[in-house]
Amino acid sequence: MRFRWPWFFLVAPALGALAGLLYGAIFQVGALTGAAIRGAIIGTPIMLYERRLLLPALRERIRGLATPLFLLATVSLYIAMIVGGNAVASTVLNRLFRFMSSERNAMLMSDTGLLYALAISAVAVFVFRVRDLIGPEVFANLLIGRYHRPISEERIFLFLDVTGSTRFADRHGDHAAQAFLGQVFNALALPVSQARGSIDDYIGDLALVTWTMERGLRDAACLRCVFDFAARLTAESEAWRSRFGQVPEFRAALHCGPVVTAEIGLERHKIAYFGDAVNTTARLEALSKTLDVHVLISADLLDRLGPLPGDLVAEDLGAHTLRGRAAPLAVAAIRQRPETTALSRALPG
Repeated sequence: MRFRWPWFFLVAPALGALAGLLYGAIFQVGALTGAAIRGAIIGTPIMLYERRLLLPALRERIRGLATPLFLLATVSLYIAMIVGGNAVASTVLNRLFRFMSSERNAMLMSDTGLLYALAISAVAVFVFRVRDLIGPEVFANLLIGRYHRPISEERIFLFLDVTGSTRFADRHGDHAAQAFLGQVFNALALPVSQARGSIDDYIGDLALVTWTMERGLRDAACLRCVFDFAARLTAESEAWRSRFGQVPEFRAALHCGPVVTAEIGLERHKIAYFGDAVNTTARLEALSKTLDVHVLISADLLDRLGPLPGDLVAEDLGAHTLRGRAAPLAVAAIRQRPETTALSRALPG
């Protein structure tokens, strides 16, 4: 995992300390310094866990559970972290300030403290679950009302199509196919998150991923996401074969351009994109099948990316006419250099 948020190791204790200060002010527990230290020690592991910096594999497994089980498992884990953090915090405070007659008494958590921690945890679990259900970036943008009024912006679009899902459904049935696609999209979540993208929609066996230009261009994150996903499928190939009898394969098409972004819907809010860039990316995904290319990128986006990472190479495929677009669009295939690594079966050829 590429480390993108070293600052969070400073932010997490600060947020925990603020929660501790809030508790101290509400319940008048005495020295606010001690409340802040206790809050920092208790809160930091929980926040690092939510940022995938602590127990990331366990977090991913829990996130894949049904919502009732997710809530139960997450609250249970939070309680364990709270009790353990309180024991550590109490030991530290007792040795520094001797505010209890014994470390054993210091480690006991008050009923008020436990209820406060559980209330904060319950709110956090609910918020995080809603965020997971609609997507972290969409959740944040809806919360601050960024797209309450339509705005014009440039974005990068990735259409990622799981190939062979129809044949899989013919062989194993629709229920098995849905389980297969669900696991594929679950596996996609981490590479997208690491690339600071947003999975904005699922359309059958296709996922729509977007980036702001700044995030998607930095270190070629939009391309790196695709190949990190392929690498993950390869690394977990035995588990895929054991459960589903095959390793997923996919095609990817990437393009960028100006769009109008806006909230739509009343009872079910959604952030939607309007503009030629979205339609062009969809046409590129269809073109990738015709050209038998597994990662296809428009020249518009390729030019904006600049020099590619050393393990990637672009092959110019010329200009092609796309339905609904007046001018032909130049495209290229992106592949990994064979001397760098053996490419995953998710991206054959």
